[in-house]
Amino acid sequence: MSRSLKHLKAVLVDLSGTLHIDKQPIAGSHEALAKLRRSNLKVKFVTNTTKECLNSLYLRLQDMDFDIKLSEIFTSLTAARRLVESKGMRPYLMLTDSAKQDFEGLTTDEPNCVVMGLSPGHFEYESMNKALNLLLGGCDLIAINKARYFKRTNDLALGTGAFVTALEFATDKQAIVVGKPEKRFFHSAIEDLGCKPDECVMVGDDVRDDVGGAINAGMHGILVKTGKYLEGDETKINLPSERVATNFSAAVDLILNSR
Repeated sequence: MSRSLKHLKAVLVDLSGTLHIDKQPIAGSHEALAKLRRSNLKVKFVTNTTKECLNSLYLRLQDMDFDIKLSEIFTSLTAARRLVESKGMRPYLMLTDSAKQDFEGLTTDEPNCVVMGLSPGHFEYESMNKALNLLLGGCDLIAINKARYFKRTNDLALGTGAFVTALEFATDKQAIVVGKPEKRFFHSAIEDLGCKPDECVMVGDDVRDDVGGAINAGMHGILVKTGKYLEGDETKINLPSERVATNFSAAVDLILNSR
């Protein structure tokens, strides 16, 4: 039996695969977000996206006419920056040029950690070998996420996880994972909302990283059948059928009708 959604105070919303796919909004997402805004629920947008910096992501959402403020977006890049700064680390950044903008100002000379996100240009042999040798030399491995795959316009594509796992295997090191589904990511995302975890619900298309991660962090979770969703995903975490929605619009209706 699922815990009641009656006492919710905040909704965490995934972006890619839930509100949009690439540059195309998912049908009904604008209207559903507007309906959610009219309630007294707080809203936070949480994403594992690592291909672009926060500002670039924000501008892309604006181009798709989403009513989202920059301050409402919490990314795994943001969480990774906080971690690296707090530990005084000097990162070797396996990130796209855009994503690197979220690490501006940090010292990267003589790196003592490898920070890995979704950066196809770094997944070729020699770049992976550079990371390998840094790790074997004592550097820590920080994975911005370990996503298995993500939804592109017409198909699925390998996520960061496959390449992080390759380096873990080769070096006998365990990566420090920063983004979803880590508890600290979800708890950091709601720090400024004034809510307890059990007063929050996460809506996303990734059954493990979005929904399973939120539940393990003490939150509620709703899985949407858009983006990377594959038939039967809900069975991977024994998610009750009443917490599976056709799309974001249906998820919003489920939330509001439960209060």
